Amino acid sequence: MSRIASRFAALKKRGRAAFIPFITAGDPNVETTLALLNRLPSAGADLIELGVPFSDPMADGPAIQASSQRALKAGMTLTRLLDLVRAFRKADGETPIVLMGYYNPIHAYGTARFVKDAAEAGVDGLITVDLPPEEDEMLRVPASTHGLDIVRLATPTTDDKRLPAVLDGAGGFLYYVSITGITGTKSFQEESVRDAVLRLKARAGLPVVVGFGIRTPEQAAAITRFADGAAVGTAIVERVAAVSSPGGIDGVVEFCRQLADAVHTPNVVG
Repeated sequence: MSRIASRFAALKKRGRAAFIPFITAGDPNVETTLALLNRLPSAGADLIELGVPFSDPMADGPAIQASSQRALKAGMTLTRLLDLVRAFRKADGETPIVLMGYYNPIHAYGTARFVKDAAEAGVDGLITVDLPPEEDEMLRVPASTHGLDIVRLATPTTDDKRLPAVLDGAGGFLYYVSITGITGTKSFQEESVRDAVLRLKARAGLPVVVGFGIRTPEQAAAITRFADGAAVGTAIVERVAAVSSPGGIDGVVEFCRQLADAVHTPNVVG
């Protein structure tokens, strides 16, 4: 059983949903990212999404776009990102790491080489925002060979006709994008998200995590009354933007702890 599957199974047994923070690798520098990675599990992170910096992050709003620019300016590359994961794995062999980003950096690195190196570094899954199911075979097949889950995205426009294609070859969990548009620019409508998540849970055979639009502990708690997890990115990345060194991450860690406590309220998963 993969680390992702094991983690969701353990959470289900405890009647808990997953808290999944997102941070951009290398923002504002490698040392700060590693310090955050090392502290997030003790702050309540059940899985971690590690953003792959890219010069044209089309699905991301201003905060995450800016974080990518800071990381690239600081010299972050895909090779250095995998070194970060290796460093994290020296102390933590259990918390799943999912890389979230775009296909261009993977293609430039070499897809077959990348999935091999990522798996060996300790990566567990990949979310590739701009690679739809019909076009991800070149990544999905070698990823499967090396035990990496391809985490697929479902959106408010994913209807019953489209859903089978989204689920075919999906692994780890299904990521439901709660809003249309880019990250960090809108709030979700709880009732419509709930209806969509319950529909997906009935069909997916995978845990369903909700992301985009969750900014507060209260919103995270509301989502995880019916979803299997809450992914929070922009609200965390905005706080990272005020950090200049590893010693300044206490406020980010405390905010993540508040989010985790809200998500981990007993009996929240419907």
